[in-house]
Amino acid sequence: MDIRTTHHTLLSRLLPDDKVDQLPVRQGQFHTVVIGSDRVVCLPRTRAAANRLPQRAAALATLAKLDLGFHTPEPLIPTTSNDPNHETPFLVLSRIPGEPLPADALNKAHVAGTAAAQYAQLLAELAHAGSDKTVRAALPHASEDRWRQFAAGVRTELFDLMSDSGRRRAERELDALDDLPHLTEAVVHGDLGPENVLWEWEHGLPHLTGVLDWDDVTLGDPAEDLAAIEAGHGHTFLAQVLTPNSRSNNELTTRITTIRNTFALQQALYAQRDNDPEQLADGLTHYR
Repeated sequence: MDIRTTHHTLLSRLLPDDKVDQLPVRQGQFHTVVIGSDRVVCLPRTRAAANRLPQRAAALATLAKLDLGFHTPEPLIPTTSNDPNHETPFLVLSRIPGEPLPADALNKAHVAGTAAAQYAQLLAELAHAGSDKTVRAALPHASEDRWRQFAAGVRTELFDLMSDSGRRRAERELDALDDLPHLTEAVVHGDLGPENVLWEWEHGLPHLTGVLDWDDVTLGDPAEDLAAIEAGHGHTFLAQVLTPNSRSNNELTTRITTIRNTFALQQALYAQRDNDPEQLADGLTHYR
């Protein structure tokens, strides 16, 4: 049943100026998002996602205080962990103006160049924020054994769900993680796909207005966000985002490729742990 129906009373209270039945709904890996006129309501899809809401709200509150040059969602109402009614867990955030780029927008060279320059500026701002003492104290740091734990989790929890050829493919991708350095130099969004970057159009050109879905934000390796940009927009566009010096940085490009190759496994492992069969099946598509 439609979430606008099953949660109509809650949504009507949280979005009093909107007609709930007419609001758009966005389905993410961890949350279902109901988009109101000036705020959005995030409803976790699993208990694990619900348990992470306070941490997510705290990270967003930290980001909202920074001058990043673009908007990030700001928590407006405390999560229901502090709500005496103990209704369905939720998080209410400010609505960021803009929409994701249309799939064919970057086919035009002048549009692609404009968007690439703004992606590069976005990453530069996140790198700069990574040196802020307040940010470093508030946001989680990528653990030194993160990739080792990830590989162990995939082998333990997912290998039985794969075909023989799928396991061989996964082993190659996991083995490559051993060469990744431990970096915590930048704020890393962690899921910088096209659907999470919002734009408005001015004189035929896109203007980056904000970034959504900071569930996986950490202090880590900026190659993770670069890998997401490549996965979403392609290698040619990524080359436009990278500075001339970084394009020739073989170590960086290797890190980008290595991390990008884990995206499907990351999705599957998160889904397995969150008991989300739909996302699990999608993540394991090429491993079965």
